[in-house]
Amino acid sequence: MSLAESAQMVLDWLHLSKPTKVPAWGCVATAILGLLVYEQLDYRRKKGPLPGPSFKIPVIGSMMDSMYPTFEKYHEKWDSGELSCVSVFNRFIVIASTCELSRKVLNAPPEYVEPAVVDSMKHILCSDNWVFLQGKTHREYRKGLKHLFQRSALGSYLPIQQRVYEKHFSQWLSLEGKTEEYQWQFRYLNLDSSLRVFIGNFMSDAVVQQIYEEYNNITAALELVNFPIPLPGTNVYKAIQSRKFIVKWFLASVKDGRERMANGGEITCLMDAWLVSIKEAEQEAERQGKPKPRDFTDREIVLTIITFLFASQDATSSALTWAFQLLADHPEVLEKVRLEQKNLDSGDLTLERMEQSIYLRQVVKEILRLRPPVLMVPYRTIKDWPITDYYTVPKDSMIIPTTYPSLHDANAYPDQDKFDPDRWGPDGTAEKHPQNFLSFGLGPHHCIGKEYAIMHLMSTIAQACVQLDWTHHRTDKSDHISLFATTYPTDGCLLSFRPRSSA
Repeated sequence: MSLAESAQMVLDWLHLSKPTKVPAWGCVATAILGLLVYEQLDYRRKKGPLPGPSFKIPVIGSMMDSMYPTFEKYHEKWDSGELSCVSVFNRFIVIASTCELSRKVLNAPPEYVEPAVVDSMKHILCSDNWVFLQGKTHREYRKGLKHLFQRSALGSYLPIQQRVYEKHFSQWLSLEGKTEEYQWQFRYLNLDSSLRVFIGNFMSDAVVQQIYEEYNNITAALELVNFPIPLPGTNVYKAIQSRKFIVKWFLASVKDGRERMANGGEITCLMDAWLVSIKEAEQEAERQGKPKPRDFTDREIVLTIITFLFASQDATSSALTWAFQLLADHPEVLEKVRLEQKNLDSGDLTLERMEQSIYLRQVVKEILRLRPPVLMVPYRTIKDWPITDYYTVPKDSMIIPTTYPSLHDANAYPDQDKFDPDRWGPDGTAEKHPQNFLSFGLGPHHCIGKEYAIMHLMSTIAQACVQLDWTHHRTDKSDHISLFATTYPTDGCLLSFRPRSSA
């Protein structure tokens, strides 16, 4: 029974009861008291045997923890049991902490769960976005996008990425060794690279800069549970306005791309390749006398590319930040990366060079294991789900599989808190436990751009290590994890860069 239905029940009871001389304020107070009592009883019923607060703070629940999350509080929940719970506003939340239960949620049948991301996402990404599709419709849509992240496509993106890297490296070097919080520089490089790969060069650098600033509003709205109504001044409202700005420029880019591709223009980005593939599929179907394949409107293309940006920006920015910090803190690892690149053709970025960078790939996987950018992937239950033999997740609850405990499982990764890329090598044991590597999710909604993200991280590090020297200026907060949608060092990653002094 919903809170609104409960309120109506209490009011009906008051209305049907024998008339008394109780004043109006007394009736209102009684109704409020009844609702508050029901709220506690409903929470206790849903909580059942799970670890979690014994009582819910009236109305808001654990809202403050949601608005100001900390890694330590998350860790407390993971340590409290394989399943635990909390409630924020009217949302009941169940957290799965073990590898087994997290995988069970990620692989759950669609009749039980659907992706929720966070409560604000349908406001921000739009409710008709493809990521909210389910079942066969979702599979078919996703299948039509896979070619954009296949091997040949990844190779075509590398020259675009290299140009972006060179531009940002020059900007870093222009600071002449000044110490900065490079978390923000990495976010900018990452967004610039993503926009140029996904959309191309229609937008000026000034527009890219504005989109970078607007996108920070979207990131700020990614609390697990936000204020439920996007009122002016709230984070969700600001994020919606920022999305509208981004959509406006993306629509203009798609229109420009359609015109260029219709006139035989050169393919310069993912969007161009997608538009060409749509046209080629139509022509092939016509030649074979088959029904016309699914077309994509400008809006569908734009919303899809926004999901690519959404999936890549925060997670990959986090991974880049940790990558530069960890490599600076472990010079012996950085030296091995440099030696590998020196033994390869360390000039232009190519797919062959990246595929031959075996040790660098191990480094990237270890970064994603030790400091996973994404700690949880929320889902919503469509109906009551008996997830274990002792607990059933109630309908319309949020069920959250977590990544960090699986990635720090000592049984899969001995000495789990050590940065050790060799654990992924031929003499290591990490590859024997693929079930624990949940950095990119699992199941029907796993990250479609997994290889793109790994290639981006590898190519950024590959170019940086042969062109730049950098120093990490450690503080007592360098190893402390803060949350800004994804994970970051609390001090912002204080670095300084200089040109590479020796090869």
